[in-house]
Amino acid sequence: MDIVFNCPNCDQEMAVDQAGAGSQIDCPSCGEHITIPANGKVTTGSLPDVPPPPAPTTSPINASAAAKIPMHLKVPVRDKPGESLIDKPKPPLEIVQKGAGKKLRLHTIRRASCIESGHDKFDEKVTAFLQEVTETNLISIHTINYEMFNVEVQKIITDYGVLIVYRG
Repeated sequence: MDIVFNCPNCDQEMAVDQAGAGSQIDCPSCGEHITIPANGKVTTGSLPDVPPPPAPTTSPINASAAAKIPMHLKVPVRDKPGESLIDKPKPPLEIVQKGAGKKLRLHTIRRASCIESGHDKFDEKVTAFLQEVTETNLISIHTINYEMFNVEVQKIITDYGVLIVYRG
């Protein structure tokens, strides 16, 4: 049969086997050194005749019975990685052979970002990027128009660029 008692310092409810009566332990909640009573009353090991201090004012949630129950949880320990619970389906072989296993990527080149020292290098930068991507990985090229606020002239300027979709 278990002995059920409360810590005199923090009022934490504890239960100990009958064989533990009279032994001294530290309260798992507050660390106070207490003696396990034989009849359900707690006496402190350091101050036997001093009444326990009043319980600190706590919120109703902290004072509830659920907050006082110590939880002893065990975490599984593994020496190798755990198994994957969700396996991704493998792509069909036809798609892998065609090179479609590569991710689709986007690259935007704006003309305004290609102006260097007053010279428009837009065509050279687009050509260099397309040669880097190669024709086999190129999916599509789209022209774009956009507006931006030019701080120098204090006006909204319409400009153009390209959006390149490719495998990479």
